[in-house]
Parts: sequence; C-alpha cells; structure tokens
Amino acid sequence: MTDTRTEKTYVFSDFDGTITAKESLEAVFKYFLPGKWEPVKEQLRSGKTTLRQGVAKLIESIPSARYPEVLQFVSEIPIRPGFEEFLTFLENQNIPLVIVSGGIRGMVEVKVGHLKHRIHKIVAVDVDTSGEYLKVDSRYAGGTELVAKSDVLRAFDADWRVVIGDGITDFNMARDADLVFARDALARYLSDNGADYRNWSDFTDVMIQLRDWLMNRHLR
Repeated sequence: MTDTRTEKTYVFSDFDGTITAKESLEAVFKYFLPGKWEPVKEQLRSGKTTLRQGVAKLIESIPSARYPEVLQFVSEIPIRPGFEEFLTFLENQNIPLVIVSGGIRGMVEVKVGHLKHRIHKIVAVDVDTSGEYLKVDSRYAGGTELVAKSDVLRAFDADWRVVIGDGITDFNMARDADLVFARDALARYLSDNGADYRNWSDFTDVMIQLRDWLMNRHLR
C-alpha cells in the first residue's frame, strides 16, 4: 500500500460555465457589447483570431464607467449546484482549490462572494479602470491564451492535479491533469482525442467521484 499522506493534491477549476451555471463572460459581451460577440466567436472557431486577441479586444471595448454594472450583472448569474458543499469536502481533505479563469478577476470575486476566503487562489485577468475603456492586464498571458492555464498548473507544487472544466479554454490544462472532470465542449474534445475524463453535471457529482478516486489512491 502506498503512503499518500505526504502527497499534495490540488484542484484547478475553470470559472465561466463551470462554477457559474451558464457562460458569464459571453453573457457580459452579449449584453454590454451587442453585435460584437458573434463575429469574434466565429473568428475563434475558424482560427482567424486567438482567445488572447479576441477576448482582450472585447474586454477593452467595455467602457470603464460601466464596470460596476458588469459586476452587478455577473452577481446575478447562478452558481452551479453543490459548489459550497464541494468546498467543505475539499477543506476536510486538505485539498486547495485554485480557480483558473480566462475572464475578469472582479467577475470571479463578486460571484464567489462570501466564499472567497475559502478558495486558495484565484488566477484571472485583471483590468485597469483608470482610462475610458477597460485595459487588460494578465500575468499569465501566453501563446494564444489570455490566461495560459497549463502555466498556472505548473506554478503550483502539486503531486496530483485535478482539473474541472467545460470549454475550449480548458483544453490545455486538461492535458496536464492527472484527473479531469469534463462537460460540454471539453468533454467532446477529450472524447475526440481518446483522452480519459469523468463526466459531471454538478459539484455533487464531482465530490462523489473525487472521493472515490482519493480512496482508491490510498488503497494502492
């Protein structure tokens, strides 16, 4: 039997469409930048632009004066069921949760609200509101990504990396994980590429399957 007591497990979760029950950044673009999101979305699908270019361009089209409205808008988007109970489970297991988002930090923080102190770290895009329009500032920008999620994973001293995600921004970090919980576009991508993953609907699903995975590790 392997002694796993000294091994460190981290959970890395996407935010947009994962912790939130629907795509919050896309909803912001549609509401605050009517008519601008769909052309960029099509360019992303066709490869004519990158996430780093396209998302930054849209964020920087939002007037700084409307940023408080953006945060209020996001605060009303529901969180996916089971998230708070999942945090309690992780705390009991001494497993840190890192939220890795290609969206705006303020959106993440306003949505998790009173739960923020229970999250080990939030890695996301910062914005400067001092000018007429928002200005993107992303410490982990790299390659085609506004937040290079694989770089974030490697920045933590983890023996085991668990990833939870749903979309195209999670492809790279899913490839670097030991265990992946995937839904929607991420699940389709992993299936098409023959990669292992666990399906999930809400955070209760994740908690049950992660508990089993941890138990099996301890029994090896």
